[in-house]
Amino acid sequence: MLFNSVEFFVFLTAVLTVYYCLGWRWQNYWLLAASYVFYGWWDWRFVFLLAGSTGFNYICGAWIAQATEACKKKILILNVAANLGLLGIFKYFNFFCDSFVAAFALLGLELPVPAVQIVLPVGISFFTFQCLSYTVDIYRGQTKPEPSLLTFALYVSFFPQLVAGPIERSTRLLPQLLGPRRVEWPNLGRGVELILLGLFKKVGVADAFAPLVDLRFRNPELASGADLLMAAYLFSIQIYCDFSGYTDIARGVGKLLGIDLMKNFQQPYLSRNPTEFWRRWHISLSTWLRDYLYIPLGGNRKGVRATYRNLMITMLLGGLWHGANWTFVVWGGLHGVYLALHKAWTEVRQGAQGVLERRKSSPWMRVAQVIAMFHLVTFTWIFFRSETLGAALRYCTGLLRWQPGSGAFKAIAVTSPRIWALVLLMLVIDVSQYWAGRHTVMLRLAWPVRGIAYAGLMATVLILGGVYGQVPFIYFQF
Repeated sequence: MLFNSVEFFVFLTAVLTVYYCLGWRWQNYWLLAASYVFYGWWDWRFVFLLAGSTGFNYICGAWIAQATEACKKKILILNVAANLGLLGIFKYFNFFCDSFVAAFALLGLELPVPAVQIVLPVGISFFTFQCLSYTVDIYRGQTKPEPSLLTFALYVSFFPQLVAGPIERSTRLLPQLLGPRRVEWPNLGRGVELILLGLFKKVGVADAFAPLVDLRFRNPELASGADLLMAAYLFSIQIYCDFSGYTDIARGVGKLLGIDLMKNFQQPYLSRNPTEFWRRWHISLSTWLRDYLYIPLGGNRKGVRATYRNLMITMLLGGLWHGANWTFVVWGGLHGVYLALHKAWTEVRQGAQGVLERRKSSPWMRVAQVIAMFHLVTFTWIFFRSETLGAALRYCTGLLRWQPGSGAFKAIAVTSPRIWALVLLMLVIDVSQYWAGRHTVMLRLAWPVRGIAYAGLMATVLILGGVYGQVPFIYFQF
């Protein structure tokens, strides 16, 4: 059930209609049932996986809270091993088997390819990390176990953010499920605007760019270097609009239910350096990796070499979290290098000046930094989008080939007025949100003007967007 489908809005209408008629306790039961229906819509068999993971982590959380200090760590290790083992079996079994066979092939040894091909349950990376943060926080004494299994089950399965985040912490989401929720008019307005913005980003922009990007990444040898460069730019915008569009819709639906989900994106392409980018991109994952991986590894507390080692390990594993492919590892590694170089440069400046000067750079310098950062990120997306490392290298090689394209590439212009109009409108929205410091900037407009703006967004989706086919959200595969 895709957010950009008629089925979802029929489902959402039914959920809201009943939800508003119930008291908050019955609302929780209703949301839990709706969440399991939503998840079972993809594949009913994985409902048992979700329920099993929920029950196991609920028991572990209670067990850790009641155990002696000597036993707590053992229970946590068991919990982490079981969660990562579940993730490893369903998400990485095929990857490690194929890598093992390929490694022996390099030595001239042929091994039989395993006949078992495991299907990846949608959203498993997200709800597994959400469960892990819950048990680790109990172990650290930062939260207490939730007494109600049904409430905890709703925390794990809350349908707006179940399959593609944001990855909510128990300390933030659970308290919102433990008492009455008032759905007031301002929240309804914010929810509607976020849903409209999300649909514009997803259907209007991302889905419109998808066929152009797919064709060029599938056949890079037929396109010119200029064409491939434009396709790389378009994919940068596509994945941002696709993922942040999902988050906007999820947050908007949450507000219609009286629940506030965290912001997962803060105009990341307006960042001026790698550190700032990761404070603005996929915030729920970057903070999760910081709190539950980078800091436990030692963070920056054990010397310079250990700091860079911890940084690279975090980003490499963060890349692997995205998918069972070496391309994601390279993508994470490149971002690790960017972060390490930026950290080193910052330390050099501090050493040279004694204290890092807080001089205000010129507007032109800030714009140049944003453009440079966008190009560095766009380069990493080539590996993220490519199906294999070989395909990524062919794409990079093709960027240096500056002859005209052939075949279908001559008939499809990636620089058409339609594309430029969508890019310009997306840039206006992002810059407006950046300067306002909020995503619902149109709520400040008077009703008539706001209505025209909303109608304009929907008209843009229908006229210029990719409305002729439902394209799944990119992060559903992770």
